[in-house]
Amino acid sequence: MYDVKIPVLIVGGGPVGLSTALFSGRRGVRTMLLEKRDSTSMLPRAPGLQARTMELFRAAGLGKEIRALEKGNSHAYFEGGIIKVDTFSDIDNAELLESPSLDGPTVSPERVMGCGQDRYEKVLVAKAREYGADVRFNTRLVSFEADEEGVTAVAEEAATGNRITIRADYLVGADGAGSRVRKALGVERTGRGTVFNALSIYFRAPELETLLKDRKFILCYASAGGSLMGLSRLHGCDPWLAAPIYYPEKGETPDDYTDERCVEIVRRAAGKDIDVEIMDKVPWQGAQLVSETFRVGRVFLAGDAAHVHPPAGGFGANTGIHDAHNLSWKLAAVHDGWGTDALLDTYDAERRPLGTAMSEQALVRNRIRHGYATEQDRKDFVDDVIITLGYRYRSASVVGAEGSRVLTPDLELTGEPGTRAPHVWLTRSGTDGAEGAERISSIDLFWDGFVLLHGPDGGAWAKAAVKAAERLGVPLRTHAVGPEEELRPEDRDWAATYGVGPGGAVLVRPDAFVAWRSAEGTAAVADPDAVLDDVLARASAAAS
Repeated sequence: MYDVKIPVLIVGGGPVGLSTALFSGRRGVRTMLLEKRDSTSMLPRAPGLQARTMELFRAAGLGKEIRALEKGNSHAYFEGGIIKVDTFSDIDNAELLESPSLDGPTVSPERVMGCGQDRYEKVLVAKAREYGADVRFNTRLVSFEADEEGVTAVAEEAATGNRITIRADYLVGADGAGSRVRKALGVERTGRGTVFNALSIYFRAPELETLLKDRKFILCYASAGGSLMGLSRLHGCDPWLAAPIYYPEKGETPDDYTDERCVEIVRRAAGKDIDVEIMDKVPWQGAQLVSETFRVGRVFLAGDAAHVHPPAGGFGANTGIHDAHNLSWKLAAVHDGWGTDALLDTYDAERRPLGTAMSEQALVRNRIRHGYATEQDRKDFVDDVIITLGYRYRSASVVGAEGSRVLTPDLELTGEPGTRAPHVWLTRSGTDGAEGAERISSIDLFWDGFVLLHGPDGGAWAKAAVKAAERLGVPLRTHAVGPEEELRPEDRDWAATYGVGPGGAVLVRPDAFVAWRSAEGTAAVADPDAVLDDVLARASAAAS
């Protein structure tokens, strides 16, 4: 009856779909991915990879391969911030609009880097296939139907016209802003709608190197001609990317932007009659829309299919990749038999509020950069590092979280439940003693199961956690942290950083988010076993 049976079917082969296949496959879940294009992206889109994104690639076993794609030291571009000029020839008088915080040695073991989709998607495809994913280009989703037991989909191969019927336990729609999956589900979106229309112009212009005097920046806006045009080359090599705004309300369409007109736009922004070669043009909308739910039964939405926003901040592809990671470990938990349907519900509970908050922040940045921000916009502005690393989850899988704010005014990675576990450099003892020791980040401990970290006097918490994990069938490891323990902090005090005392403990989820914390030891607790039974059941949503 079915040509293919698979645990997870993914629709969409961009960074989000490929990351879903990668993260799922790394955890032993077979996937099939359908992409209507005939290959990975040929254009250097989404060129900024955030520190959190690099952490996820690091954990999935391809951090070094992605880092190797960097052209020189791209971090210098991020340090240059967002600037504005009249023309690019006037670079000496550039105005600094934003200087975002993006990473730091006490924030993450990784740094942001510049690299376009045209390079890193190839690595994602290869690694996903290595982990068992069936990635099919030139194949489009025709239809799907979901029932209580799974999803039946029909796909068509463009080259042959052949149709295949696929049976999957779950379907993930990662098929972009115009998602057919979302439309088929009938999921509505809320938000501000289209804010502006723009055209991405990819071009070569060797003289720009001289005009810009090697000035490094994330984005440089030119205001010549009365309309801002952004210029970027975070990916570190040709082509340049310019993004002028056009106005449909004035009767303009992308077809009006011939190569000749685009050359003139670039020259006007440059302030000089330079040689310009147009490589490609892609129209797009800067919109703010968030789906009313990210889950309908056995179908999930991720990335632009779930939330779209103006590109200010570079949150789009990165946030989508984080969606993929959050969903993948939960799908793997269900596949392995210890996760529950209630755990899958926490995907929407955690990622939708963040998608909404992040899209609002993109709007704030857009208004600031275009010069019509209100005083409230400036008050609402949250630094980039908080949006990318400091966000908070509130769901059934987080025990003891306080407050309801997804984004806080300041970065607060202090071990609080619902936040990403703090990064601390550790020396891990090897099996051969000191000779086998290795240097790791605390972030490297979290991937395929729950982890209980405890201080030198917190062994009772570890014993209780092991008993609870055995009873529930939940994968869990325990680690003692301290100057004389298995994990020895290098750069700062672990207990103070995680907000616990010598007898305290922290339970961390497979995605490196804190699920529960006890600052003190078990002496003040009548029944540690009962406490950990309840905590681990709630964190894995087994008790929901």
